[in-house]
Parts: sequence; C-alpha cells; structure tokens
Amino acid sequence: MFGLEALDLARIQFAFTISFHILFPAITIGLASYLAVLEGLWLKTHNDTYRDLYHFWSKIFAVNFGMGVVSGLVMAYQFGTNWSRFSDFAGSVTGPLLTYEVLTAFFLEAGFLGVMLFGWNKVGRKLHFFSTVMVAIGTLISTFWILASNSWMQTPQGFEIVNGQVIPTDWLAIVFNPSFPYRLMHMATAAFVATAFFVGSSAAWHLLRGKDNPAIRTMLSMAMWMALIVAPIQAVIGDFHGLNTLEHQPAKIAAIEGHWENKGNEATPLILFGWPDMKEEKTKFAVEIPYLGSLILTHSLDKQVPALKEFPPEDRPNSTIVFWSFRVMVGLGFLMIFTGLWSLWLRKRDSLYTSRPFLYLALWMGPSGLIAILAGWFTTEIGRQPWVVYGLMRTADASSNHSFMQMSITLIMFVVVYFALFGAGLGYMMRLVRKGPKTDEGKETNEGGPGQKRTPARPLSAADDEGTDADSQRSLEKEI
Repeated sequence: MFGLEALDLARIQFAFTISFHILFPAITIGLASYLAVLEGLWLKTHNDTYRDLYHFWSKIFAVNFGMGVVSGLVMAYQFGTNWSRFSDFAGSVTGPLLTYEVLTAFFLEAGFLGVMLFGWNKVGRKLHFFSTVMVAIGTLISTFWILASNSWMQTPQGFEIVNGQVIPTDWLAIVFNPSFPYRLMHMATAAFVATAFFVGSSAAWHLLRGKDNPAIRTMLSMAMWMALIVAPIQAVIGDFHGLNTLEHQPAKIAAIEGHWENKGNEATPLILFGWPDMKEEKTKFAVEIPYLGSLILTHSLDKQVPALKEFPPEDRPNSTIVFWSFRVMVGLGFLMIFTGLWSLWLRKRDSLYTSRPFLYLALWMGPSGLIAILAGWFTTEIGRQPWVVYGLMRTADASSNHSFMQMSITLIMFVVVYFALFGAGLGYMMRLVRKGPKTDEGKETNEGGPGQKRTPARPLSAADDEGTDADSQRSLEKEI
C-alpha cells in the first residue's frame, strides 16, 4: 500500500509514538523547575500570588507527568517488539543507560512526587520545597540519561564489536560521547523555552478575556523574561550543535542545507528556501545568499560545506524532509526571540499586559516551543538515516521480522488509542488552563503550609466546580 513496506510502517509507528511522547517530558521538565521557582519565591516573599500559581500549575504538571510516563513505557517495549535486531546488536549499551535513568531519575521523581502533590498540609514547608526541587532535578537527570543513549546512537564511541554485538569498553566515553553535551543543553533549553511560551500563552488567553489579576500578570511576566533570556541562548547553543554535527555527521548538514555540490573553490551559499529533489539531485526554486552558508557553518568566508553528492546515494538522508523541518525549527526560534524583545519594549512602556496585538501573538505562540521540538527531533532522527547507529548499523538491518499486515494492524491500533487516550488527557489539561489560578483577592487568607487549611493540589478535582465539598475531595484523593 502506497509503496510502503513493513520496515516503513515500523519507522512510522516509532515516529508516531515518540512524537506524542516527547511533548510530555518537555513540558514536565519545564514545569517542574517552574514550580520549584514559584515555591521558592513564595517561601522567600510570602506573596500569595506565587502560592496560588504553584497550586494551579502543579495540577497541570501532574496530568502531564502521568501521560508522559504512560507514553514512555510504550516506546520502551517497541525496542523489543519492532527493533529486536537493534536491541541484540546495541542492547549492551542502550539497555544499561535506560536502566540508569530508571534507577536515578524515575525513582527520585516517584519518591518525592507524592509529597509534592499531596503533602502541602502534611509536611513542613522546607520538606515540601525540598520535594519539589528533587522532582525538578529528577526530570533533568532523566533527560541526561535519555540524551546520553540517543547521542551514542548518533556519535558512537567507547566500544568494540565482538561476534556482531557491541561490547562496552569505556562507559565514560559512551556517556560523554562527542555530541552528548550539545544535545543535552539543546534539549533542556528547548524544554524551558517551550514551557515559557505555554505559560505565557495561558496568561495571554485570560488577559484577552478580561481576567486581569496579579497571578495572571505574574504568569505572563515570568514567561516573557524566560523567553527574552533563554531563546537567544538557545540560538547560540544551536550554533555550537551545528558545528559539532558538521564534524561528526557531515551528510546530515548537507541534507539540512539542501546542498548538492561544491563549485570549484567557491564559498557555500545559504539556501533560504527551495525544494530538494532526491531523484534529480538538486534543490529546485532555490533562494540563495552567497557566502552565508560557509559563514554560518564554518565561521569563515572561504571554507566549503560538504555536499550531498560527496556521499553515496544509499548513505544520504532525505533532504526534502530535514531541509524543511530544520527551517520550521529555526523560523519559530526567531519568532520566539522577537516575542521576547517585543515584551521587553512593552514592559518599558508599561503596556505589557494591555497590548492586544502582543497578547494575540503570545497566545498563538503557545505551541511554538513544542512544534519546534518536534521539528528539531525530526531533523535529528531523519538526518541520521539510513543509520540507526551511525556508521555501524543500518535501520533496515535493525527491525524485527514482522509482516506488512502485522505492522499495519498495530499502527492503526496505536493511532486510535493514542488519539483517544492522550486526546482526552490534553483536553482535560486545557480545561484546567482555561479555569486559571484561583486567587483569594479581597478575602482573609492564610499562607497554607503545615497545619493550615489550604487545599492541596488534586489534579482530578481541579476542574470541578468550586462548590465541591470536603467529602468529595477526600474521595477523589483516595482514588488517586
């Protein structure tokens, strides 16, 4: 069907499941750190706004965390079901790395998550804050191990091959492989930026509908400070990441640039837009800027960038896809930087919370960070093809021996279940966002904490009407 084979369906299935999964950890990483900052600010300033925001975003964090765990388990099983030959070849490296993630990050998160979500009235303030910080650190440790595994597949080292299997010889070399530091910084920063625009979009939505209070303003203000500072840093990290990729995966860079051949000693131009044609081996309708390709990728005006025709056709990534996925990522990155700069200008004019054109931009930029993460992930993974372990094992040699019919049925099942299950979860999460943080303006309140009658975060009761009685709340908490 459509010229597809079982291998193609296995790749589509993995791409589909990882596209769902990667969104949840990205928001989890950013929100966990955001919650730690909010609780720390509340403890320092005793400003109830930070406390109210903590309770609001902790509910959304809990729902997102749960969906991330479920979607991640499915991917782990796919290594054995759909990619058994890869597991047999490289499992001695990827298996331990994923095990380290469970032993260090997942256990840390699981150990403190319950205290963080349900211990607001049951433990001391310092212990609760410590639990929140531990959960945030756990998300970053998880990122460390996952990116170590993926980076090793991109730039493998610290091993030898014995009887057709990878045998680790240097675990420090395996973990800290050449591309790992750049991928780790790039992904962690992307998670923070994506979360900032998610939070900022939520605040803009409420402001545009006339809900203007200190909590909403604080959400927008903190999000835009993060965008202003971190989005340009992400661009710098991306530049270093590109230089590293040029050194270790030159074919990927050639595909990203849609660059087919060098002419004499001429510097490489930058192709802004065009349509790379893999059959005709040229980029049609190319809009070029002379010298800029060399300047960006080699930081010189005379060095050339490797061209696709320098690699055998069977070793070339699909330039048509990665050319455009990369430009989607970069284009959204520039929009993020612009949004941050505009927010600074409006802040100085005391109109950050009232400028409707800016608020509409902030609203529509809400999913931009997540879209950029997906585009970057497609660029990274499709740009690695045709290798599953770069230079060592081809993707075609890594898949299990399944039939086309088997892969078709499981793919359809995944699509139906994922859209039903995670669609409902995302819908519920958006319902929480639409409600906004509960504030106690004009009412006598306490500061919460141990011994105080402050309702702890309950994700499943968060979207209920405000009149929910104590018995119903306790019942929901027991169900959780």
